Amino acid sequence: MKKLFVLSFLMLGLIGFQAHAQEEAVEEITDEELAKFAAVEDSVMAFYEQKNEELIDMIKNNEVIEGAARYNEIKGAWEDEAKLTEIEITEEEKAAYEEILEFMGSLSNEVRDLKIGLIKNDDILGVATYNKVNKAMKENPEIQEKVDSMIAELKEKREVETEDEAGTDAG
Repeated sequence: MKKLFVLSFLMLGLIGFQAHAQEEAVEEITDEELAKFAAVEDSVMAFYEQKNEELIDMIKNNEVIEGAARYNEIKGAWEDEAKLTEIEITEEEKAAYEEILEFMGSLSNEVRDLKIGLIKNDDILGVATYNKVNKAMKENPEIQEKVDSMIAELKEKREVETEDEAGTDAG
């Protein structure tokens, strides 16, 4: 009876080990999955950078606010009526500043919506792959480093292409 108990205990242990090994095998991350994940992250980052440049341009070249210095002055006084009176803000400046604030608010929504759309698209990445890679990155610093490296390479490639396009346009 004792032998049977030990044998059954060993069998359960072996089954548990096999199940754990299969679980690890299922969670194996391919280079293709990492590349897709990195491409999505880079695409989202590129979109954000583009929109951020639009925001900076909107502030610098605003005909009503007339530059970043006045924008910063309005920003510092925005929630305080006394300060707004003190800096002599006009109704046109208020409207222009509110337009900038609205653009800023929509920016985070646009970035989020783009990322969600890319993740949900199975041809681009897929939710299962996103979750799998994201989980692996949290659990394994080597995978995190590999993905970060891939993203950095994609960003560098994008920047070189942008510089080449700018050079072509200028020439």
